[in-house]
Amino acid sequence: MRKHIVAGNWKMNNGLIQTESLIVELKKQTKTSDAEVMIAPSYTNLWHAFQSTRQDNIEVIAQNMHYAEHGAYTGEVNAGMLKSIGIQTVILGHSERRAYYNETDESLAKKVDAALANDMRVIFCFGEELSERKAGNEEAVVESQIKNALFHLGADAFKSIVLAYEPVWAIGTGETATPEQAQVMHAFIRKTLAEKYDYNVADSVSILYGGSVKPNNAKEIFSKPDVDGGLIGGASLKAEDFFAIVNAF
Repeated sequence: MRKHIVAGNWKMNNGLIQTESLIVELKKQTKTSDAEVMIAPSYTNLWHAFQSTRQDNIEVIAQNMHYAEHGAYTGEVNAGMLKSIGIQTVILGHSERRAYYNETDESLAKKVDAALANDMRVIFCFGEELSERKAGNEEAVVESQIKNALFHLGADAFKSIVLAYEPVWAIGTGETATPEQAQVMHAFIRKTLAEKYDYNVADSVSILYGGSVKPNNAKEIFSKPDVDGGLIGGASLKAEDFFAIVNAF
């Protein structure tokens, strides 16, 4: 049975004091959640967040990592470093990483390989730009991103992969794909996996929706049969909003 997952991507927000305060509020509300709850603070606060949530139903995850084991990569962090402080899951391929830091399908394939080689779980992100959707190319774009970065893997690798569909035009814009649009794309993603591997693989992978999920639309989005949760941006920075989304299941 697929897992329901709600992951909060804090991006470049919250210093140590704000991180501590938000975690205190989150810990009050996670005990009865039916979903896996994750938060992704900044690198500087990962260790503190991990230590603060060790006894709670919250997994602390990383927002990114480098593919190399070590080397002269100033400012970068690798899988081994994350594992050394207890981090088991990493977000890869977020649209902002692709747009601002020129991450490509090829470089992301290397990151995925490095994470899996270190027994980490990956939340792999992908999605189309507004111009691509208006041109009717959204499925071709999504299929290409998945195939180029993931389809060199064997079927067993997908036990450690969560997919996150992010319509780029709906991130931080206030725009949101309708629940029907989300379902159509998630079903297409699952069909694409089934064609490459088989139905059992496709049916076992959790696919998250990431695109301006809010407390007022989460329940309808999560009710769709192929939507298994959300990758949450801005709403994850407010404990009340984040857990309204978590409890939408």
